[in-house]
Amino acid sequence: MTDTSDRSLRDDGATGSSGGPGLRSALKQRHMTLIAIGGVIGAGLFVGSRVVIQDTGPAAVISFALAGGLVILVMRMLGEMAVARPAVGSFHAYARLALGPMGSFTIGWLYWYFWVNVVALEAVAGAEIVRAWLPGIPLWTISLALMLILTAVNMLSVKTFGEFEYWFSSIKVAAITVFLVVGLVFVVGLWPGAHDAGGVDNLTAHGGFLPMGVGPVLTSIIPAVGFFTGAEIAALAAAESAEPGRNVARATRSVVVRVLLFYVGSIFLVVAIVPWSSDKLNGGPYIAALQEIGIPGADTMMRILILIAVLSSLNAGLYSASRIVFALTREGEAPRGLTKLSRSGVPRRAILLATVLGYVAVVFAYVSPDTVFSFIVHSYGAVALFVYLLVALSQLRLRKRLEREDPESLTLKMWGYPYLSWFTIGAMVVVIAAMAILPATRADFAASLLTVVVVLASYAALRRRRRAQAAAGLDLKSD
Repeated sequence: MTDTSDRSLRDDGATGSSGGPGLRSALKQRHMTLIAIGGVIGAGLFVGSRVVIQDTGPAAVISFALAGGLVILVMRMLGEMAVARPAVGSFHAYARLALGPMGSFTIGWLYWYFWVNVVALEAVAGAEIVRAWLPGIPLWTISLALMLILTAVNMLSVKTFGEFEYWFSSIKVAAITVFLVVGLVFVVGLWPGAHDAGGVDNLTAHGGFLPMGVGPVLTSIIPAVGFFTGAEIAALAAAESAEPGRNVARATRSVVVRVLLFYVGSIFLVVAIVPWSSDKLNGGPYIAALQEIGIPGADTMMRILILIAVLSSLNAGLYSASRIVFALTREGEAPRGLTKLSRSGVPRRAILLATVLGYVAVVFAYVSPDTVFSFIVHSYGAVALFVYLLVALSQLRLRKRLEREDPESLTLKMWGYPYLSWFTIGAMVVVIAAMAILPATRADFAASLLTVVVVLASYAALRRRRRAQAAAGLDLKSD
């Protein structure tokens, strides 16, 4: 296999403003803005945050702040590269430039695997929500229907994807904004009956701010990081927008506010309104908070919002998986047949690949929930961290080359380079090591590591095949 890691930075597959080969620049500024804002607001925030709160108490705010800080740094690093070199596949292209073919192959297929799993898991989660309203319909039927709907959306055109994600994100942002306003009014005592609920006393009244100690606060960073995954979709989608560099720059700059406000701010309000040890949290942290405030129909409203978040994740998952595979095909790291585009510039075969494997995973959710599906759930637990680690390593190396070969392209720079870059890498290594050591996350680490090993073995097999083909070609010429 030819190593292209040292090729010129000006020959990197950058898309400029025209998108990739065959891809359409159909995403507008409003699409990119809402994709960037809504990308981090997923079902994990509304449902999964319960686990972090119950494990750490009010100090869950610290866990989310630390995890968010890590994601902010990674996004800034990614933003630096994306603004300097907008490219199809985003971080896949940068890994190839900085780390060589093995780096790009690994990060591309790991990211693809992550989103294929998200597609399956969100389809199951969405079916659970819908079945509460339609109890007579089997779960697998609802899951299949949800996947078919979102597959059709992605198959039509990138503009259709953008429109759906725009409205999904608009609803999520509006809902979380209303929650922040109502929650703040309640906490400061301006809501009718607010004083009877104790206000911010819940932060210390039930065993203190750190009822479980410092340890759980640090270990909860691991699941919290997973909730933030999706922030990088804006960089991936930039290749299909009219002004990729400008759009990525805006998304990167705004991620700080989004993380601090939507996650840290809303989690603070939840633990201030509802005692962290309350059984009400089992029904969902945000439902519990709205019920405590006295909002009628809070359960139904949050179920609808969670369903929208699930559909948004499904939509984004199919998009992300198909685009990263499309980028892999450009370097021969995925079957060439997946490069075929529809007349509207959509890689439909790549979308169907993600969909088919999503269907397989959904089938296992019902056929073998405790073995095969359980492994699938665990096998992608640390994958996002491995991807982010490779992004950080790519930035560290690529920055040196950009400064040497094309310094004027560095219009958006990583803060405190190289010290914060090294700090980010070190922090992620510590988190991954913690996953390997801690009993609660050891299974996730082992299964995720096996996923990485399979990807690396696939790369080794591909490399041997190419060498054999090259040798056969030389032999034929010599004859």
